[in-house]
Amino acid sequence: MNTTALRSAYARLLDAAAIPDLGEAGDGGWNADQILAHLLSVDASIAAVAMGVVAGSRPTFDNRVSLDRWNLDRIIAEHSGRADLIDHVRSQATVLCDIADQLNPEAASVLVPSLLLSNDAPVLDQPIPLARLIDGLADDHVPVHTQQLLDLRAEHA
Repeated sequence: MNTTALRSAYARLLDAAAIPDLGEAGDGGWNADQILAHLLSVDASIAAVAMGVVAGSRPTFDNRVSLDRWNLDRIIAEHSGRADLIDHVRSQATVLCDIADQLNPEAASVLVPSLLLSNDAPVLDQPIPLARLIDGLADDHVPVHTQQLLDLRAEHA
């Protein structure tokens, strides 16, 4: 797989996360730390799925744990602040991209049963190729959260 787009998406996200004085979401949505914790959870889950595929198992992907506020608060509490969260997202994104770079076409095409929710509504509930799960991070997931971070700055200004 080629992770150039994903690495670029993460670079933009990390730049946005480092903006000082990110406020709270005006709509009651996630703050910057919760967005970063969500990304850590999603990235770890997808990396685990990819490693499971390589190992020959048939893992599934379910993003509900990465949406759970208790879990997000737990992840945040394990870090010493925003800079630590940003560093962890950076290193974990690198791990995920490094794993994806090594996937051969057969592994990338393995169908992964996937359940994706957004705002408590199903967005996807069907098997998709592992490559599509990973590429979806670059095409949609990371840019959406980058914009959320930028919006926190705009709402705070």
